[in-house]
Amino acid sequence: MKLNKLAFGIALGLGAFGLAHAVTTIPTVTIKIVAFNDFHGQLESPGNLRNLPSDPTATIPVGGVDWLAGYVENLKSQNPSSIVVSAGDIIGATPLVSALFHDEPTIETMNRLGLEFNAVGNHEFDEGKNELKRMQNGGCHPTDPNSCQGASVGTPVPFEGAAFKFLAANVVETATGKTLFPQYAIKVVGGVRIGFIGMTLKETPTIVTPTGVAGLEFKDEAATVNALIPKLRARGVEAVVVLIHQGGTIPVSQTASTINNCDGGLDGSPLKTIVNQLDDEVDLVISGHTHQAYNCQIANKAGRLISVTSANSQGRVLTDIDVAINTANGEVSSVSAENIVVDRRATATITPNAAIKTIVNNYKTLSTPIANRVIGSISAAITTTANAAGESALGDVIADAQLLATRNVGFGEAVAAFMNPGGIRANLTYPSGTANEGDGKVTYAEAFTVQPFGNTVVTLTLTGAQIHTLLEQQFTGCTVGYPAGAPASGQPFNRILQVSDGFSYEWKEKGTACDNVDPASIKINGVVVDPAASYRITVNNFMADGGDQYYVLTQGTNRLGGALDLDALESYFTVNGTVAPGPQNRILPAP
Repeated sequence: MKLNKLAFGIALGLGAFGLAHAVTTIPTVTIKIVAFNDFHGQLESPGNLRNLPSDPTATIPVGGVDWLAGYVENLKSQNPSSIVVSAGDIIGATPLVSALFHDEPTIETMNRLGLEFNAVGNHEFDEGKNELKRMQNGGCHPTDPNSCQGASVGTPVPFEGAAFKFLAANVVETATGKTLFPQYAIKVVGGVRIGFIGMTLKETPTIVTPTGVAGLEFKDEAATVNALIPKLRARGVEAVVVLIHQGGTIPVSQTASTINNCDGGLDGSPLKTIVNQLDDEVDLVISGHTHQAYNCQIANKAGRLISVTSANSQGRVLTDIDVAINTANGEVSSVSAENIVVDRRATATITPNAAIKTIVNNYKTLSTPIANRVIGSISAAITTTANAAGESALGDVIADAQLLATRNVGFGEAVAAFMNPGGIRANLTYPSGTANEGDGKVTYAEAFTVQPFGNTVVTLTLTGAQIHTLLEQQFTGCTVGYPAGAPASGQPFNRILQVSDGFSYEWKEKGTACDNVDPASIKINGVVVDPAASYRITVNNFMADGGDQYYVLTQGTNRLGGALDLDALESYFTVNGTVAPGPQNRILPAP
């Protein structure tokens, strides 16, 4: 629990009798916690990491679940009283080698890595709560034959499920009033009882497909933790650790930052606001969600500084935490944390886990024929880098692909398509410095990395006025058309939709909610949109259900489901041959 302010040595003053002072030392035990977050099924190395943000290039080869397991084992060998934890998003938005098998490979390798507790993150809900329960409990997917490949990769059949516990203290099933998973877990380590409270961000319903969180309520994080403190105390817990899938960001201007700095103190972040409200009995917060590496001291409700950590993402970094506990009174006397790069060059001290590597290699063999299939080519790199108006070349291409898939009679008769930028997860890079330099071939695996969610395209009818509302809902603070009870400010930033060829408009942020887009500038094929007229528009099913708080789309009528978004992109390559970067001239800043 909270830090004991008393000295840890007790002097027995017998000087009046001429006797020497005696000192009794209060014994302590040190617990090691090994933590990571936002693994996202990155079974293989995600590439290189920059040593410092100021470095011009990333030069340190990092990650891979076999190497991550090697680092975990090395840290555990330093202290037999060790625990391995995750702050969420171990699955969801994953590479093909995991996603093709519904992330069973990630769960299986995490079991062998020794993970014990995982706070459920928002991406764990990508396939819905029932699929998430299958991840915990095991069993084959009800319809996909790619599930339960254990006989081919060397794992049990049927799928074994997670040997570690999912924790979700603030996620409640509305039908029962009970939490989806346990609120906390208690483990006796080194003779002391440690409580782990696991949570995801309360804004999860605004960033996950609504069907994925249907029937669930996400409660306030700080209030949830504070309400659990008496229960943990009653069960003899001597240290409280919060695993929370919510985070902060380090300003990019801090060019001297390292993975162990806390430049800016996470000012203005949701996480800092949460920590500032936490009960003084909380000793440590392990966070995630923002894919940042930081090692902070943040004030709790009582004004006491406590450690708040995050370990980047995709297995690039992990956090080595030592918690010293005074066994005489159960108080935490110190917490020290260090973020460590999962450096694949460290062969002298780290041995990657060979059994885990074999499992990954076997899944790779199964997925390779699909991954290597060429679907088209590009003439240059097509990236998510946005111009001043928020439009990217890759956003243009994806919106055009979805319009092409739905514009014909019988397929939607769409006149425009819109793509949420958060659904575009990677760039299409042009080969450079390799044997195939200049060929620009795009494989299925590369396209999957760009759009990994398996969304479908949906065409629906909106009025011109509703299209205007949709564009206004891109900007923070515009809640017109929000359903009753919907959070008013779930997004901390503007989310400029990517638009298809033929659609154009101008915007200028004026500081007044719902007054950023000039209706007269909204045009389809050069004609101003009529507020009273009806238009067929295409979005993905995530957006169509109100995802990312584009709630006006839930009012769309005459819905028609279509192809997978990835199939639409592949068809676009088939029709167009070599694809060039989008022109980035459809959205304009107003003069």
